[in-house]
Formats: sequence, structure tokens, C-alpha cells
Amino acid sequence: MADDIAQHRAAIDALDEKIAALLNERAGRAAAIGKLKANGAAYRPEREAEVLRRIALANRGPLANDALVRLFTEIISACRALEQPLSVAYLGPQGTFSEMALGKQFGANVEAQPCASIDDVFRAAETGAAQYAVVPVENSSDGAIGRTLDLLLTTPLKICAEVVLRVQQNLMAKRASMKAVRKVYSHPQSLAQCHGWLSQNLPGVQRIPLASNADAARVAAKEAGAAAIGPEIAAARYGLKLLARSIEDDPKNRTRFLVLGSHDAGSSGKDRTSLVMTAHNKPGSLHELIASFAAHGVSMTRLESRPARTGQWEYYFYVDIEGHQQDVKVAKALAELRDKAPFVKIFGSYPAAVL
Repeated sequence: MADDIAQHRAAIDALDEKIAALLNERAGRAAAIGKLKANGAAYRPEREAEVLRRIALANRGPLANDALVRLFTEIISACRALEQPLSVAYLGPQGTFSEMALGKQFGANVEAQPCASIDDVFRAAETGAAQYAVVPVENSSDGAIGRTLDLLLTTPLKICAEVVLRVQQNLMAKRASMKAVRKVYSHPQSLAQCHGWLSQNLPGVQRIPLASNADAARVAAKEAGAAAIGPEIAAARYGLKLLARSIEDDPKNRTRFLVLGSHDAGSSGKDRTSLVMTAHNKPGSLHELIASFAAHGVSMTRLESRPARTGQWEYYFYVDIEGHQQDVKVAKALAELRDKAPFVKIFGSYPAAVL
């Protein structure tokens, strides 16, 4: 048996050397592309999405698709950094789901800039303090993030990618025993998402809302008898032990994030287009606008209304459709929509998230 293990280890060592050589060859070609592009953007979300989808389709195991996608995201991140270091703003502080979304999309080889509010995240990218911004836009349990929708109306930034993140809540504390827990800190949303588990497993324990999951972890790290609920990254940031994993009541809960930048994304072959429109204040006007998509065979995946704040009971309608605005049928539908609607703004076309 010892000889067999030695043979496998020798083979792994040889493979590791080949992998390292191939990775450096890939990095060299990425750097060469960067020089040829001159002033072109190093971050091309459509190209990166194509690579990750191709890797997943070609996978024959035993590694799972999500494991391979994570590995290649970091490979792409390291190669991209040879072309151009990127700065990305996100809703802070460190140790939040927003930081996890940034890492899932961009990998570790970026300058991550935590911001105090969604407004500050937008402002960082708009002023050039950061090249890109990552903002939450909706949660599958709690609905749309209204402030993000409002800011999309006025920003010159374009949506160039999306990230869908599973909201996996974890109980964490300094001491490795739930018996010692007397209070639980977390963001109000996280406390609500774990209501059933807390009632069953920690009945009577005080629940204290804070501004973020990261704040909760920071406070719990300093108090005896305190625990926090949040993402695993928060435990790592603040030196806490995970007492229980995946304690959210809805295991299907997801949060969707948008990546905003100064440029559009090209077509990747599996894209989504987001826009906002208004409708005339008359019966059937919204149905008439939506019919523009059906008439050209374009699927609508989301419709969200927000008050226009004019005092006239007027609304903005936020819409997601399948396809890229350069696709023939999508372009025709959008042209028809512009003729009918009083106001239309295209936020961007971008690759559908690689889950």
C-alpha cells in the first residue's frame, strides 16, 4: 500500500509541475492580449462568462462544476491582473455577502473598496475612484433593493454583469459551544431569515439587530456569551468559530447583485437586458408595452414597479428580458417599445449569471 501511495504522489507531483507550466503559459498569452488591446478594458465579462460555461460543459469529473468554476475564476483573476489591476467598490464593511459576491465575480486579484452605503458604491464608480461597482439589487425572499433601483435611473454607469449568491447564514461565536450563547447579533434581514431555526434551537436567546452581518461578527468577537449570524467570510475576518452552518429557513434563498461599469458588455450567447420604462396613464397601456416583447419572441423574466415620486400616482416599471440588445429580435422589440413608451432607459446587456 505504501508503494501505491508513493506512486500516486509522484504522479501528482509531475502533474502539478505541468499545471504550473500551463498556467504560466496561459498568463503569458493573457498579458500579450492586454498589450494588443492597448486602451481596451481588461475586464470583459462576456468573455469570462464564455470561458466558465465552456469549462463547466467540458467537465467530466470527479471535480464538481462549481469547484472548477471557482478555480478558473481565480485563474482568470490572476491573469487579468497582469493586464490591468482592477479596483471594485462594494457595499461594506468587510465580511459581508456583498464582499462574497465581489469575490465570486472578480476573484481575489482586485483592489476591493468597501463603502458605507449603496450611494457611495455608485459614486465611487461614477467618479473613477473605482473602475467597477458591485451592488445588491434583489433577494429571492425579501424582494427588490429599492435604493439600487432608484440610483439606476440617474447613473451613467452600465450594468455589465450579474452575480447570484446563495444566502447561506451561519451561527458563529468566539467559544465553540451553543450552550454559552445568551444573545445573537445580526442584520435584521438575517435574523428574519433564521427565525424558525433560532426559535427551535436557541429559544429565549435575545436577538439584537445591527447595521450589517460584519458588525455583528465584530461585536460578537468581543463579548462573552454573544454569537453572530452571517456569511462564513465574517467568521474568518473576525476569528470566530462556526457553531452551525446553513441555518437559514429557506435553503433556496438567493441574492442577486449587479456589476456596474463605464462600458457595455458584448454578447456572450446567453445574456440578459435590463431597462426601465414608464407607461401612459390609461387602461391597457402597460399591457401594450409588454406586448412588444411577446410580439418579437422575447421572454420577460422580471417586472418591478416603483413610484415615480411625482405626486401623480405615476410609476417606473423595471424590466429584465432574455437576450442582448444587439440581438435582432431584442433590438426590434426595444425599438417598438421606444415608439410606445413615454420614457425608456436601457441599463445594459450582460451575461446571465454563471450559477
